Amino acid sequence: MHTTLSAQELLSAQSRLVQPGEFHPSTHFYPRVLNAQMHPLVASFFRMRPEQLVSRYCHLNPQVDREALLELLTRQTKHLHWAGADLFYTVTEEGARRMIVVETNSCPSGHKSTPLLSEDHEHGGFQRLIEHSFLPRLKRREKKSLPQGGLAVIYDKNYMEASGYATTLADLTHEPVYLAPMPHEGHVTEDGARAAWFNSDGVLIVRGPNGEEVPIRAAMRYVTQRPWTRVPCGSKTLLTNPVVACLAGGRNKLIASKAYELFNGKLSHTGLQIRTPKTIHDVTLQEVPLWVERFGGYAVVKNPYSNAGQGVWTITSERDLELFKADNHSYDQFIVQALIGDSGWSSRHAGSRYFHVGTMPNRRGEIFVADLRMMVCSGPDGFKPVSIYARRASTPLPPELHPDTPSWPILGTNLSVDQGAGSWAAETERLLLMDERDFNKLGLGPDDLVEGYIQAVLSTLAIDEMASRLSYGSPRQSNRADQSQQERATRKGDLKVKLFSSLNNDPALLLEIKQGSR
Repeated sequence: MHTTLSAQELLSAQSRLVQPGEFHPSTHFYPRVLNAQMHPLVASFFRMRPEQLVSRYCHLNPQVDREALLELLTRQTKHLHWAGADLFYTVTEEGARRMIVVETNSCPSGHKSTPLLSEDHEHGGFQRLIEHSFLPRLKRREKKSLPQGGLAVIYDKNYMEASGYATTLADLTHEPVYLAPMPHEGHVTEDGARAAWFNSDGVLIVRGPNGEEVPIRAAMRYVTQRPWTRVPCGSKTLLTNPVVACLAGGRNKLIASKAYELFNGKLSHTGLQIRTPKTIHDVTLQEVPLWVERFGGYAVVKNPYSNAGQGVWTITSERDLELFKADNHSYDQFIVQALIGDSGWSSRHAGSRYFHVGTMPNRRGEIFVADLRMMVCSGPDGFKPVSIYARRASTPLPPELHPDTPSWPILGTNLSVDQGAGSWAAETERLLLMDERDFNKLGLGPDDLVEGYIQAVLSTLAIDEMASRLSYGSPRQSNRADQSQQERATRKGDLKVKLFSSLNNDPALLLEIKQGSR
């Protein structure tokens, strides 16, 4: 089990100035990954051009509009430039295999878990993401309206990858990069206790190793736990990704489900769609048992704003439901999804039902639930896959489920473990690499990777379009005498609060956003 920095260590940590030449693979990749060789099928997938992907996918799905799919794969996003889709490999009642989007994360992890595509590119996915997505945006914006200042990476967990971004960015720009912690706990203390914060103008300020206050013109953001409590939506500092992408679905499963529905409506004439478990959103705590009953007693309940596998409850019995109700809930809204299990025990509902394909059976005949993380980024040439890995559950998938059997060890795949007091660990023994050993255990082929990639791109575009709807494209201009100074000063990227609250009417969340924007 790999342990990351605790909340107290983050709070006491100082910013570090990373110089070019400090990248060492052993610091930024899991030990297993350093000695792994990427599977040839996966390497071939990484090297496929958009035209090849479209040709293969449309050959197997002749109902899909080729030109529409190519346009989507080569589109450049406006807000969500870097995302990771968590996918389940499933089969329908009719026997059709499908990749299903479980959720799409803004600022996801994955590089430390992906073997190198080429031995002479030791930076791996870090370099692919920065070169294809971050640096082109930086060069374009530097000609327009960026504040004067340095470069930085801000983070609240996953030091291994956050420092990997900082050292890679320093190598690629030949410029020192500040690596600054921005922990969730303690972020409201006085400036003197903080390593990084945003000033009233929306500029990121980093406290250097010698106490100097350094303005930042652009930063990679790995602040993932409720980032809107520390990072404003309207930032003058260029961020990858901006927080509006999190609120629009990258860290908000409730809005993400609505973004998918809206985007699927736009795709209806193309033969494409984002496939997800049947989802009910805007569910209050009191309504959860009703929807669990509607799904036949099998459902997944999610806190819409959590990540790293936290705030997710798999309900397969009255015991599971009582444990959920007894938990301490901070928010007023939930989403309830159809539970994907074995063909003998899954949610019952109208429409397509999905069951886990799972891993290839081991010598004991055991099959495990597994998911696939497909990380993608968008740049001037459209989308590219940047990292892939898989995770399996800790307990085998049984054909029948006893009511007293805990369901999370069977269905939960996330590696992150909350150890309390802000300390996180990762159960890396359940990590499945895209190497010649682990990839074969998944039972996946190249066509499954292509389908998973297309699902990841579509879900990213759906959230990106929702972010465009929810944010101001340019500073508002008005001569109204009764308009407040704050309203007149709204920056590009600021949240349209009234529209957002109509889509996500959760007072606890709205209060967090309001307090975080101060």
